[in-house]
Amino acid sequence: MTQTIGIIGSGLVGGAIARLAVDAGHNVVLSNSRGPETISGLVRELGPLARAGTVDEAIEAGDIIALPLPLAGYEALPADKLAGKVVLDQTNYYPEFWRQPELDSGALTSSELVQRHLKDSIVIKGLHNFDWNHIYANARPAGDLDRMTIPVAGDDDDAKRLVAQFLESVGYDVIDAGSLAESWRIEPESPIYFWPYAPVVPDGLSEDEQKRHYLEAPVPPVTAEAARKMIDSAVRPSPVGGTLASMPPAHVAIFMALASGNTIKK
Repeated sequence: MTQTIGIIGSGLVGGAIARLAVDAGHNVVLSNSRGPETISGLVRELGPLARAGTVDEAIEAGDIIALPLPLAGYEALPADKLAGKVVLDQTNYYPEFWRQPELDSGALTSSELVQRHLKDSIVIKGLHNFDWNHIYANARPAGDLDRMTIPVAGDDDDAKRLVAQFLESVGYDVIDAGSLAESWRIEPESPIYFWPYAPVVPDGLSEDEQKRHYLEAPVPPVTAEAARKMIDSAVRPSPVGGTLASMPPAHVAIFMALASGNTIKK
């Protein structure tokens, strides 16, 4: 089934989702806060299935609206325009960058916070637990022995099926991790977050060699059985939220380089 994916955010993660989608034959409408003209180069690269639009245009066109955005900006999302839409929540809580008392206390998961703001939308957590490079590089066709299993969580079974169809079409098997209230099982610091979807970097490499290995090395597949075990064995972390210190060092080095405006060459 061909779907149209509206993407709010055209950075590295948004671009990776768009590439997966057009590779699988889906239509994409990319948007950001700076205007469609700033995405023209990316859209040309993606080809005829992609176009740039305003945030409102991406929302209107999308069967699924992807949010590859920092969680801190969730209140800026136009809840009225997103009413009735299925929203793929890719946000994650990192308190060192932004704090929220209800998340710190465990009263809400990050996706419940997004759902509360988008009260008339259907929020599904997914495609949030690995980086832009591996979102694209880890994808495999159906039946491939190296195909990965990734988790989703949400409160609406029909919406979960819609999102699963999309994720399966672009290269992943999907496993249900439960409700939004249970989505802490797949949030930062959980067993299924990030590390299983990234390569192990050998000791003894220079920093540049570590970055290159991290970007280029294959990642062993996460099976459905392994994913289920990680989800079921998760213990809610205290304190809540992720830290850069708990992430793969090569990823942090790449993240910091990109944040400083430096180019990472693969």
